[in-house]
Amino acid sequence: MTRPRIAIAHDYLTQRGGAERVVLSLSRAFPDAQIHTLLYDPAGTYPEFASLPIRTSPLNRIAALQKDHRRALPVLRPFADRMSIDADLTIVSSSGWAHGFPTTGRKLIYCHSPARWLYLADEYLGRPTLASPSGLALQLLQPSLVRWDQQAARQADRYLSNSTLISRRIQRVYGFSADPLFPPGGVDATGEQHPIEQPADWLGAGLRFHLLVSRLLPYKNVDQAIRAFELLPDERLLVIGRGPERDALHALASDRVAFAEDVSDAQMRWAYAHATALIAPSFEDFGLTPVEANAYGTPVLALRAGGYLDTVADSVSGLLFDRSTPHQIAATVRSSADVEWNAQQIIQHAESFSEERFIHEIRSHAEELLS
Repeated sequence: MTRPRIAIAHDYLTQRGGAERVVLSLSRAFPDAQIHTLLYDPAGTYPEFASLPIRTSPLNRIAALQKDHRRALPVLRPFADRMSIDADLTIVSSSGWAHGFPTTGRKLIYCHSPARWLYLADEYLGRPTLASPSGLALQLLQPSLVRWDQQAARQADRYLSNSTLISRRIQRVYGFSADPLFPPGGVDATGEQHPIEQPADWLGAGLRFHLLVSRLLPYKNVDQAIRAFELLPDERLLVIGRGPERDALHALASDRVAFAEDVSDAQMRWAYAHATALIAPSFEDFGLTPVEANAYGTPVLALRAGGYLDTVADSVSGLLFDRSTPHQIAATVRSSADVEWNAQQIIQHAESFSEERFIHEIRSHAEELLS
C-alpha cells in the first residue's frame, strides 16, 4: 500500500519562537514531509531547519524581506495564492497566510491565531495602523484581505487551535469552533548547558537573578518588568530576546539588568535552570516560555490573562498577577520569595505539555483525516 503524501505549511520561518518550534515538532512527527513557507531566513530561525526540505516563494530571493517579513505585508497574498501544494494531507501551522495555500488533498489547520495583521493590526505592527507605510497599505487592502482570509479558513477539513483563548478568538472571527491542542514545550531539559556571562558572574557573587524571555516589542511589557526591578534593589533580571525596542530598553535599564540575544539552546537551558523564576508580563495567545521554565522546576510569575491561564497552575507552577505594572510585578517577585516551591510538582506540570503528547495527538488527527 502506498504511504500517504504529507506536507507541512507555515507562514514564514524567519524568527525563533513557539510557532517555529511547532513546525520542528511537526517535522519530527512526519519526517518525510516537505515544508512549504513564504520566507525562510536560516540565520534568523532555528538551525535545525537547515537539514529539512524547505520550499519557499520567489519573495525569498529578497534578503530584506527575510529579515523583516512585515515589509512584505502588501504583497504576500498573491504569493500565498501561488504556493500550491500537492499532497494527500497538508498540515498547516498558521497565523494568517499558510492556511490560504492551495492544496490538492485534505487540509488540517493548526492555528496560532486568526490573522493579527487583520484583526489586531495595531498590536501586530507595534504602532497605530496609520503610522507606517505598511499600516497604510494594510488599511487599503483590509476589506479584500478579510474576504480572502475568511474563505481560506473555511477550506480546512479540520481546524485546531493552540489554546483556549485562540479557540474563543476563532469562534468570534470565523464563526466556527476549533478544539485546542496545546503546543509542545520547546526546550530539552536534559541537554547540555552553557552559562551566559553576566548572570553567571552574578551567581558567582552569591546574587540570584530572574529571567524574562521575549521578543522586544511594545506590547510584550518588557519595559514594565525592567521598571519593576528598579523597585527591587536586591534582585537582578536577565532579558533574553531581540526586537525593535532593543535600544529603548537598554537605555531604560540599570546595571542590575542584563540583556542577551541569539543565545544557543545550551545557553537557554542554563538560563532556565539557574533563574530564580521566569517573569512573563505580556498578553500571550498561548505562552510557551512558562512550560519551558517549568521543565527545569523553575516557577513562573505571569500575567493573569490569555494563554497563561492554560500554562500556569497558580500556586503550583507559579504565581499570577492581575496587571503588568511595575508595582504588581515587584510585589509578585516579593511574594514568590516566601513560597516553598516544589520543583518536582512544577516539572510534572510541564510534562503535560510534552512533545511526545503533541506528536501523538497530531498523528491521531492526521490518521482520522486520511482514513
